Amino acid sequence: MTASPLPFVFVNMAMTADGKIATANRAVTSFGSPRDLRHLYELRATADAILCGARTIEQSGALLDNGGDAFRRQRLRRGLAEYPVRVLVSGSGSLDPAASIFQHRFSPIIILTTERAPARQLRRLRHLADAVKICGTREINFPAALRWLQTKYPIQRLLCEGGGELNDALIRAGLVTEIHLTICPKIFGGNHAPTIADGSGFARLAGAANFEIKSIRAHNTELFTIFSRRNSGK
Repeated sequence: MTASPLPFVFVNMAMTADGKIATANRAVTSFGSPRDLRHLYELRATADAILCGARTIEQSGALLDNGGDAFRRQRLRRGLAEYPVRVLVSGSGSLDPAASIFQHRFSPIIILTTERAPARQLRRLRHLADAVKICGTREINFPAALRWLQTKYPIQRLLCEGGGELNDALIRAGLVTEIHLTICPKIFGGNHAPTIADGSGFARLAGAANFEIKSIRAHNTELFTIFSRRNSGK
């Protein structure tokens, strides 16, 4: 079977009923149920790699691990590596060397950045990560980055876990095929509270990315939904 020219990209996020993924001061970034956490690990168990923004990693302390033995076995049954490749995104290269993820070396860590990153910072990152890839001058060229990832590792299924600016960039580039949203019965409010797609966004309704509902299921007080990109061709 011929490989797809780009990885299958799917996003997983939990959000409040008013569309927020954290409080306005970003102090609260985890508010889903234990079932939602299990859902996260179930999705990770289907992915070759996990993509995450630098600020999200630093604020959450996430390791992007496999979730333990049960999920490790799921990965092995699917013919995947024990742990997903971890791909971090920072256009400025301003990742904190003390972030928890760099203290746990169970799978490759890849950093995607741009020519904006200072040479000194790039040298530091190359000591922390298995690879640092410059993909663009001011902004990351995600189609080029994904082609490189697929060729280098290779990666067929790429799970994005945010944050909102990263999701927005991938959606605007037409790279996201599926969005998994857990809707939680909370209201955070706040003009500055982050949403699932921040960043530049679309200026006109006609240019908006169109998705359709693939499934909705309720579990206790949460809704687990899947949206598929319309006419994605995937």
